[in-house]
Amino acid sequence: MITDPRTAARNLAMAAFSALAHARSPHSRVILEALDQALQQADGKTADYFYDFLEVNLGNTPAGEKWKEIMSFVTYFPGRGTVRETAYLEGKVEGKVEDRASLILRVLEKHGIHISEDARERITSCTDLDTLSVWFDRALTATVADELFTETPGSPQNAPDQA
Repeated sequence: MITDPRTAARNLAMAAFSALAHARSPHSRVILEALDQALQQADGKTADYFYDFLEVNLGNTPAGEKWKEIMSFVTYFPGRGTVRETAYLEGKVEGKVEDRASLILRVLEKHGIHISEDARERITSCTDLDTLSVWFDRALTATVADELFTETPGSPQNAPDQA
């Protein structure tokens, strides 16, 4: 059991193995804190690898929950739903939403269409990509900004919880 940060820093692989071996032990917190301190002194790629390796392999154990508290960064193990991966993917979606809203406003402005503060707020606060896609398509042919929000038969509902 490795609980000393200096010992962990001298052999990161053994320290990671210690964390895995004691994942359900009451000592897991001390082991993980030592390992975290050691990783803060390691080079970036090595630290990133071990942070992600442990998050994936500790899973839903008590140690895994503690490790998730320590984590906050993109993962070498895609598709595992790690904290770092989730944050990265949420950032990508947020960027797409902002880009889509920006494009809608730009199309309206390029067509010389006045955008009221209410319409601008509704567009920029929408977080649903499907709704924004519908609004973008409508912006291409709209003559007034409110046409974006008008329902037509067969179109997706733009309920306030989607917008």
